[in-house]
Amino acid sequence: MSIETEKDLIGLKKIGKIVGLVLKEMKAFAKSGMSTKELDDFGLDLLKRYGARSAPVITYNFPGTTCISVNREIAHGIPSSKKILKDGDLINIDVSAELGGYFGDNGSSFILGQAHPILSSLVDCSRTSLYKGVAQAKAGNRISDIGKAIHEEAKSYGFTVIKNLMGHGTGGSLHEAPKYIPCYEDKRYSQKLKSGMVLAIETFISTKSEIAMETSDGWTLVTRDGSYVAQQEHTIVVTDQEPILLTASNGV
Repeated sequence: MSIETEKDLIGLKKIGKIVGLVLKEMKAFAKSGMSTKELDDFGLDLLKRYGARSAPVITYNFPGTTCISVNREIAHGIPSSKKILKDGDLINIDVSAELGGYFGDNGSSFILGQAHPILSSLVDCSRTSLYKGVAQAKAGNRISDIGKAIHEEAKSYGFTVIKNLMGHGTGGSLHEAPKYIPCYEDKRYSQKLKSGMVLAIETFISTKSEIAMETSDGWTLVTRDGSYVAQQEHTIVVTDQEPILLTASNGV
């Protein structure tokens, strides 16, 4: 989506704030001994309170309000009453929703309780690499500049990136053009960014693997070798200067 009117910006800021707040509150609510279904139900109640609808549900009929992935799951984890959280877990929550025809999308990986040093570093890198990528999202730069900045930050930590999971355009629907915003420099994605473009920039930072694959449930993504992966995501609006961070309220 590209912003055409002030109404567009107001609508995007509203849903961006909502998904940011829901993500922040879900992270704070997560406790050892809680199921991911309980955590997802909490997120559903929050979205209802704000009048928003789950984007994965209305777009893809996803079997949950939010995507909650634990430990060696990368993304698109299905909330379950059988999946119980415990201290030390690496958890990823992805919250995307719609309100008034506008979509917001954000996600965050975090450690529940005491963190293993490697996982702590992985989460830190997923966060710092996100902001390296966001800093490149200005008019005149290329999509590939975002990925280059993310990958260089990952390498500085001794990590790599998942190359077949990417950010994307958003705003008028959950996923739209530009369809792919890689986490690494790929010259095929040399499209120049224009002011007003709405992007969901994501980092998928991995301890070792570079490829994600789908499990038998048809949704959950993992690596073949069981590498850990941490993700962070913000929805932004490209400008000639610093991008507008629509989901800043998530605290990432």
